[in-house]
Amino acid sequence: MKVSVVSFGAWPIGSDWGQVDDKESYAALNRAVDLGVNFIDTADVYGDGRSEKLIGKLLKERKEEVFVATKAGQRLNPHVAEGYTLENIEAFVDRSMKNLQVDCLDLLQLHCPPTAVYYRPEVFSALDHLQSRGKIRNYGVSVEKVSEALKSIEYPNVQSVQIIFNMFRLRPTEEFFPKAKKQGVGTIARVPLASGLLTGKMTSSTTFPADDHRNYNLHGEAFDRGETFSGVDLDKGLAAVEELKRIVPDGMDLTQMALRWIVMFDAVTCSIPGAKQVHQVEDNMKAGGLPPLEDTTMSRIRAVYDRWIKEQVHDKY
Repeated sequence: MKVSVVSFGAWPIGSDWGQVDDKESYAALNRAVDLGVNFIDTADVYGDGRSEKLIGKLLKERKEEVFVATKAGQRLNPHVAEGYTLENIEAFVDRSMKNLQVDCLDLLQLHCPPTAVYYRPEVFSALDHLQSRGKIRNYGVSVEKVSEALKSIEYPNVQSVQIIFNMFRLRPTEEFFPKAKKQGVGTIARVPLASGLLTGKMTSSTTFPADDHRNYNLHGEAFDRGETFSGVDLDKGLAAVEELKRIVPDGMDLTQMALRWIVMFDAVTCSIPGAKQVHQVEDNMKAGGLPPLEDTTMSRIRAVYDRWIKEQVHDKY
C-alpha cells in the first residue's frame, strides 16, 4: 500500500471525543479524500462500529482507491491475552467486514493487546490463517510500548506497527525505527497531536465534555493513560507547548509543525491525526506539503522534550 504521509484517524468520528455529528464526520471523510488521503485508520470499538459504518458508506460512494485499517481485540470482556483466539478474532473480522461493506480487510491490527499476546505465537498463526482464507490482506499491531513493537516484528508476517509518536514521545526513534526500517515494516504514527495538546489551542482553563476521554481518562481511569495527552501531565504539557510555539517556522502553525516533524523521520509511513470537521482535515493536510524543518528547529524541539517531557514518559513507554 502506498499511502498519504498525512492520513486520517477515525477515532474521533466514532466516540470518546465529545459530541459527534455524522454529517460533519462524513463531510470530513470526503474532504480528506478530496485532498489526497487514501488511508483511513479505525477500530471496531470506535462508537461500537459507528466509525466503521461511516467509512463503509464512503467506500461505496467514492471511486478513489482508499485503504482502510481497522483494529480488533478491545471488544473482549475481560480484555485478556487468553481471549485472542482464532474464533474470537474471526468473529471480530466478520463484524468489521460487515460494517465496512467489504469482503476482505486491507489491514487488521491487534488493538493494544495485553503484553502477553506478543509472546503467544498461536495468535499470529491465527492471523496467518485468516490471511490464507482471504479475510485479511495484511495484518499488524497497535502497541502501547516500544518493547511490544520490537517483539511484534519478530513475527515475519507483521506488516505494520501503529505506535504513539509525536513531539512528546521520542523513544521509538532509538531502537524501534531502525529495526522497522531495516525489516520493511510500516510504521503508523498514532496520537500525532497528543490528543490535541500539540495544536496549541488548549489552556489551563480548557474543559472537556463528560464523554471525552480527555476528561474521564486524564489519569488512566478508563484505559492506558498514555492514550490521553500521550501520558503527559497536562500542566507540564501546556508549559512545553508555550515553548514550542516560539519555535514554529514562518508559514505554518503548531499543528502543522507537529505533523511535519513526524514526516522528518523516514521510518514513519504516515501519521493519522483525527478529525471531526472539514476545517480540521484541511489544516492537517497542509502539513504534508510543507518544506522540511531545519536542523536548528529539530534540535530546539528536542530540547523542549528533554526539559519538560522526557522524565515523565520516556522510560515508561
